[in-house]
Amino acid sequence: MKLSARDASAYFANPDQSAAGLLIFGADAMRVAIKRQDVIAKLLGPGAEEEMRLSRISASELRSEKALLLDAVKAVGFFPGPRVAFVEDAADGLAPVIAEALKDWQPGDAQIIVTAPRALPAKSALRKLFEGHKQAYCVGIYDDPPSRAEIEETLAKSGVTQLDRDASAQLTALATQLDPGDFRQTVEKLALYKIGDPTPVSVADVSACAPATIEAGMDDIITAAAEGQVAQIGALMQKLTGQGVATVTLTIMALRHFRTLHAAAIHPGGASAGVGALRPPVFGPRRDKMIRQAGMWGSDRLEQALQALIELDLTLRSSQHAPQDALLERVLIRLATVASRMR
Repeated sequence: MKLSARDASAYFANPDQSAAGLLIFGADAMRVAIKRQDVIAKLLGPGAEEEMRLSRISASELRSEKALLLDAVKAVGFFPGPRVAFVEDAADGLAPVIAEALKDWQPGDAQIIVTAPRALPAKSALRKLFEGHKQAYCVGIYDDPPSRAEIEETLAKSGVTQLDRDASAQLTALATQLDPGDFRQTVEKLALYKIGDPTPVSVADVSACAPATIEAGMDDIITAAAEGQVAQIGALMQKLTGQGVATVTLTIMALRHFRTLHAAAIHPGGASAGVGALRPPVFGPRRDKMIRQAGMWGSDRLEQALQALIELDLTLRSSQHAPQDALLERVLIRLATVASRMR
């Protein structure tokens, strides 16, 4: 039978121990693998690998020897407890083999868990097989942002339960920006980071454990320009170009930042209310920086900064022959010089 998104969340939290099987499919292989790991762990409990209650069968192995799955389903183990026969990376070509195993399945046999790390259309033979079976389930994993319940479950599994409000909101935002595996690793890193520290997780703690990216380097140079740190522009520019960051990309990021500051500066409630109204929301030290920058620049000077960056963007996209890095660096230094006079 087919499970909706809401039913699937409930099922993964408490899978049916008496089911004949489960198909998990989706275009994101990491999301599919995480759900498969979770459901098998809940079905089998601890020690399943050591007690040989989990049989792993690759799609290639099953294509070569079609009896492997049925043998695993019917095998009697040395240790008591539930068993799972797991078929990895299946495709429609294996539907007849899996159908035969489901047909012969009896209560007490190993449950059949099948993953297909690809999007399966409605006419897929595998989907039809599991959706039409009365004792089997079919779940599609899509690239939707994780629900609040899923985020809380990930945090609870890693032992991260005490968070202040801003840190909780920042982790929720991170969950929508990172791949599921990266988010899980970030939470596990955060749990290790807070070992022996009884205080609630703060925004600074989350920032210290969040993945470092090239975007962080771009934020550094844009912050330097917005806050008047003229001396840092050259070194940061050299570092970013050495990492292969395109000049046009960095210009677009700078434009986006100054447009955001301008939107905050013209907010009727002031810069603080303007930054508070941003979506996605901004937290912690970055929020404080943006409030300070929007208030310092003001709407008029931000409009002038935007005009300079727009003209630079047009120049970079034209047929001019001047070095692009030098053009961008010059504009950023000009902005930083203006900001240094306002500090």
